Amino acid sequence: MTVTFADIQAARTRIAGAVDRTPTRYSRKLSQLTGAEVWVKFDNLQFTGSFKERGALNRLLMLSPEEMKRGVVAASAGNHAQALAYHGGRLGVPVTIVMPEGTPFAKINGTRSHGATVVIEGLDFTGSTEAAKRLEAEKGYVFVSAFDDEGIVAGQGVCAIELLEDALEVEALIIPIGGGGLIAGCAIAAKAMKPDIKIFGVEAARYPSFTARRAGKPPVCTGQTIAEGIAIKAVGDIPFALADPLVDEVFVCEEADFERAVATYVTYEKTVSEGAGAGGLAALLAYPDRFKGMKVGLELCGGNIDARMLAVVLNREMVRERRLIVYRILGDDRPGMLSAMAAVIGGLGGNIIDVVHNRLALDVPAKGAEFDIMVETRDSAHADEIGEALKERGYELRMG
Repeated sequence: MTVTFADIQAARTRIAGAVDRTPTRYSRKLSQLTGAEVWVKFDNLQFTGSFKERGALNRLLMLSPEEMKRGVVAASAGNHAQALAYHGGRLGVPVTIVMPEGTPFAKINGTRSHGATVVIEGLDFTGSTEAAKRLEAEKGYVFVSAFDDEGIVAGQGVCAIELLEDALEVEALIIPIGGGGLIAGCAIAAKAMKPDIKIFGVEAARYPSFTARRAGKPPVCTGQTIAEGIAIKAVGDIPFALADPLVDEVFVCEEADFERAVATYVTYEKTVSEGAGAGGLAALLAYPDRFKGMKVGLELCGGNIDARMLAVVLNREMVRERRLIVYRILGDDRPGMLSAMAAVIGGLGGNIIDVVHNRLALDVPAKGAEFDIMVETRDSAHADEIGEALKERGYELRMG
């Protein structure tokens, strides 16, 4: 069991012309924000929206004619699914994908649009994998793992070759870890091209399977995460064995870190990332002192996020920054009250988004009302300014 730099170079030749060579760009804005020198590889610009195309196509092209005729089956939360479906359709290979319940609609619809048969089964990736293995036995399909496969690992390593060709000055790569295929392939390629380069991984705090295995402990993986693309309960045996000796450190990030990273990509780079795709930036933002002054390459590995979820994330980030705030005011239930409060808020430049009256709270007088006024502000200081002005006018309030 091994994947060499020569294997990755062969994969690059094999997939040439059929997978986009995505750009790697220096980000002045992210560099100013983080204190590191930051380059971003935009794999969200792939046709199917993620880095997975390289590994999927490489693995399909390694099938025998007889295996291509039988077709393939895979378990995937979406990106591997879309990549396999798209390139399988191009090559005339029947593709069946098993997806876990709760997979974002964007990924389900994207997979179906490429002609694959989609089966929704399993509460998580593990359950979907069991269902895919069952179909392999029943239907004679070839099972193609999303990460635990040497051909997949070799294909994903092409990403690092491209990145370092465009930004050889990079001193470290930060790569999200789910099953481990991407970090394994990239670590092999990067170390071959630049032996002193640092390789850092990032996992979701709810799914730290690589970290746990490294520590010799059983992983505790559970719950929903915005980084569903790396919500893997058990890192793959093949990628772990390949990556473990090459990865310098793995950072574990919380949900708020991933949300902030998604919002930061939109705000600073004007580009869309899914939760897992923003993992590298999440680690950079959560641990800025670790990377200060370092030349860092980020793999923005996917942009397949539901529009609704993106809207939720952006609004939640506004709440964290107190650019969206709720003033809860206890007042008399009489004509003109709301108008008077709105005059204070509007007079200071606050934009009222929503108002809710609560007359049934038992801690509110029967002749009173509780007003929840949602206001858009410029920043935290502006939010405080409006709150102080309301207090000075005699309103009893609590800021949300």
